[in-house]
Amino acid sequence: MSWVFLLLAGFMEIIGVILIKKSEGFRRLYWTLACIPSMGLSFYFLSKALVHIPIGTAYSIWTGIGAAGAAIVGIWLYKESKSPKRLFFIGLVIVGVIGLKLTGT
Repeated sequence: MSWVFLLLAGFMEIIGVILIKKSEGFRRLYWTLACIPSMGLSFYFLSKALVHIPIGTAYSIWTGIGAAGAAIVGIWLYKESKSPKRLFFIGLVIVGVIGLKLTGT
C-alpha cells in the first residue's frame, strides 16, 4: 500500500504544480486556494509512504514523478519545448524512478 501512497503523492504533486501555474504567481485567488489542498495531500500521501519505504527512495521517486510529470504536462498543455534532448532527459528521470522502484523495498 505504501507504493500506492507514493504514486498518489506524486500525482498530487503534478496537480499542485498545474494549479500553481494557473494561479499566475499566486495572483489568481481561486487557483491559489485550489493548489493548497493538492499540495497538502501530496505531503500527506508522502508521509504515509514513508512508513514502509526508505526516505531516500521515497523522496527521490516523489520528486522524480513530480519533475517528469510537470515536464510532460508542460509539453502537453502549455506547448513547451519537446526537443529531443529534453525528451531524452525526461526519459532518464522516468528510468531512474523505475530503477528506484525495482531496487527499493
